[in-house]
Amino acid sequence: MKTWYVLCMWVCFVLHINAQKVIVSGTITDSSSGEALIQAGIVFIQKDVLKITTVTDYNGMYRVEIDTGCYDIHFRYVGFLPKIISNVDILKNTNLCAILRPGICLEEVTIGSKRVPTTRDITNSGSIRGSRTNATVYYLDGIRYTGSSDAKFKNKKSNKKSKQDKSTVHSPEPMSVQKPKYYNPSVEEYARINENDFKATQMNPLSTLSIDVDRAAYSNVRRFIQSGETIPKDAVRIEEMINYFDYKYPEPKGEHPYQIISEISSCPWNPDHQLLLIALQGKTLQSEKLPPSHLTFLIDVSGSMEEENKLPLVISSLKLLVNQLRSQDKISLVVYAGSSGMVLKATSGSDKQKIHEALDQLRAGGSTAGAAGIELAYKTATEEYIKDGNNRVVLCTDGDFNVGISNANDLEELIVQKRKTGVFLTCLGFGMGNYKDDRLKTLADKGNGNYAYIDTREEAKKTLLHEFGGTIFTIAKDVKFQIEFNPSKTQSYRLIGYEDRLLNEEDFTDDEKDAGEMGAGHVVTALYELIPYGVTSKYANKVEKLKYQANQVAVSSEIATIKTRYKLPNESKSKAYNEIANDPIEFNMTSDNFKWAASVAMFGLVLRDSKYKQQSDINKVLQFTKQSLGNDEHGYRSEFISLVHKIKDL
Repeated sequence: MKTWYVLCMWVCFVLHINAQKVIVSGTITDSSSGEALIQAGIVFIQKDVLKITTVTDYNGMYRVEIDTGCYDIHFRYVGFLPKIISNVDILKNTNLCAILRPGICLEEVTIGSKRVPTTRDITNSGSIRGSRTNATVYYLDGIRYTGSSDAKFKNKKSNKKSKQDKSTVHSPEPMSVQKPKYYNPSVEEYARINENDFKATQMNPLSTLSIDVDRAAYSNVRRFIQSGETIPKDAVRIEEMINYFDYKYPEPKGEHPYQIISEISSCPWNPDHQLLLIALQGKTLQSEKLPPSHLTFLIDVSGSMEEENKLPLVISSLKLLVNQLRSQDKISLVVYAGSSGMVLKATSGSDKQKIHEALDQLRAGGSTAGAAGIELAYKTATEEYIKDGNNRVVLCTDGDFNVGISNANDLEELIVQKRKTGVFLTCLGFGMGNYKDDRLKTLADKGNGNYAYIDTREEAKKTLLHEFGGTIFTIAKDVKFQIEFNPSKTQSYRLIGYEDRLLNEEDFTDDEKDAGEMGAGHVVTALYELIPYGVTSKYANKVEKLKYQANQVAVSSEIATIKTRYKLPNESKSKAYNEIANDPIEFNMTSDNFKWAASVAMFGLVLRDSKYKQQSDINKVLQFTKQSLGNDEHGYRSEFISLVHKIKDL
């Protein structure tokens, strides 16, 4: 009896070891639009036995806990061809994504005389009972599976009818899943980031920078996370990730086009340090007060743009923008491939059908003469220039210029010359695999413009619908920060991000020095990590006493003075606007905006494996983001939390 008991315990132990729980997660997207597929079905089958079913959430994401083992995994959605991955050996937490192609849709299947719901009606249990059978029936994409979680399935390569039900069973042929071309490190290009170091306040009391309203890095990083690919460190621009989100600060009420906000508390990744948040909230313009616009669409139609997430997504995205235009607005359409050409001369925004038809006729093919396209677009923009209006070139490309001027330095010179025309620039990046992020960022930074990366129709809606004013209409140009830190309060400081936006001290009052542009309703946030005076830290800079200068530090209760300068869109002389930084408060008393910005920054430090990440931790990111979700109107913050969970699982 004792031997039998020991044997049973051993068997139980082995079964326990062999049936460990792991997490399987991923995304399901539409190949034609790149959009997430909501309530798409995922079925896990092991040795012809159904083990578990689940569906995707509103971001097209799913996450299930399952026993380790070998599975056939089915991805299905109504109106799309199914995909099946066979013999997947799941031994640890795994990320599995699928891109489904539109195909024949089986809207419903009848059991006896009763119509049974399909994927659109599926619940998390995945089971529905028919009216004339006691068998449990599972429906995904109109495909009918019978049995219970312990019942065996018929071979899906067979078209035999189920013994439990006499209705026809539509059994798809298994399809191999092709790995999407998300990332090829040999051809995607990112400018190198050399992280800002700590500066000794006594020697360097001024920190001067140009603002940056670009948000491309966040959506690009999201693409890597969702596809389970390695994230290039230089793709993680922390300031762009922070500025991706809407913070809803108070609207400016005075003479200036933006409001200065500041908040300071302990630093979440090093409680001995402090974190200073400085934000500019741009004035929102009502649609009836927006100036008339002439937008020149400059579209890359070269061969590299033929993939579904490039030119087709460009066309559907620009249609969203066109639908916002008024009769006083105008659209011109220029394209480039091996050469450039005019597709549509200036057309009123009221003639939307004509503009849509011009977009619909575009096809991809040929090489990429981007510089020639830029020349023609700016020529078109200046010929149709609206005085006191919004004149802008909207460039849509993957950044792969390979004919004529193609290197970053020459393109920078070209765009610097073109900005003198008074025409602003918006760069919209599309695609993956051969994406040239560094070139698009350079063009936007030097061309009085902004830059966004669009990988899905949802991202297009965010950029061109929800943030229409900020993307298209400039309220202030050449906007600069200059922070003067008080050495009696702060011994050292470090600017987080903005590495390519630093300016010399004398540039602040130089109206010839180019800086960033701010759109209507845009928010710009900058974070500084501070080492308070008297705190011992390995990052504190040791400074020798100066021989020829006074070493006496003036005592003041102020942490810092925030100085800004800007020009109105049609003016050449800058104006000043200054504020004093607020006194520190306890971290648990800070605003949701402060906690959220700090959490996104911490996430960026982890992704970059920054030498300054210190006690940064994914669990802390989740803790603080869940505390500061706030009124998440469009779900962007919830999506971020999902991405953090993905990184944690991986």
